[in-house]
Amino acid sequence: MKIIDGKKIAENLRTKIASEVKQFSRPPGLAVILVGDDEASQVYVRNKSKACVEVGFYSDQIHKSANITEEELLSEVTRLNENQTIDGILVQLPLPSHIDSNKIIEAIIPEKDVDGFSSENVGKLMQNKPFISPCTPKGIMKMLASIKCELRGKDCVIIGASNIVGRPMSMELLNAGATVLVCHKDTKDITNKVKTADVVIAAAGVAHLVKDDWVKEGAVVIDVGINRLKDGSLAGDVDFNAVKDKASAISPVPGGVGPVTIAVLLENTLTAYKARLIDS
Repeated sequence: MKIIDGKKIAENLRTKIASEVKQFSRPPGLAVILVGDDEASQVYVRNKSKACVEVGFYSDQIHKSANITEEELLSEVTRLNENQTIDGILVQLPLPSHIDSNKIIEAIIPEKDVDGFSSENVGKLMQNKPFISPCTPKGIMKMLASIKCELRGKDCVIIGASNIVGRPMSMELLNAGATVLVCHKDTKDITNKVKTADVVIAAAGVAHLVKDDWVKEGAVVIDVGINRLKDGSLAGDVDFNAVKDKASAISPVPGGVGPVTIAVLLENTLTAYKARLIDS
């Protein structure tokens, strides 16, 4: 059994990005908008800003009150769209309930949509012509590549069908030649469906959902879940201790998908920066 070290993969990617950034006359700029005082979101934003500094990016952290109107937030996005020192714009989700997240995401011009959530960027991924792809699925592809997991012809099961992970993940795997099954809350007989998988990607947001009897011997298991338990500790969607002895490779929580996702965000920002250099 191999533990997929997300921290190491992320470190290698950041080193590569930092080396490339030194060649440019101005640093790539990433703006992160945080709305409200959600503790988990604040941690994510701090980690993203810290990673920016580490690779030599310009980081603009914008904190807005939870009472901000949708119109005011759209105006902020427009301002950043027009700011020539900003190459990537990220709005930290979730947003307060009175704001339409989709409207905000679509307001970010695709050239600066470093989360890869806009209809245009998701559409390009679906056509297998990706420009900027959603960070977590793209990061998972890097994790699978790190263990030389050949996906062509493999049976892959994704648990969770969100726009952030499950749906774009299915496209990444399909583009790599895998056969893909996406399970969700209405899926029948989910345990036996997961058992067929050569690769299992758990992104349901339910702590310890995937048990050892869900996983076939030798499967590769990627755990996207980050769940806070009553004792304050973090747990993934996979029962790591139970599943690790059946899997040929498995990602831990924490230290797996999370660090790679942030590193890919930086890579996406660099991609956006270089595309704008070519266009200018």
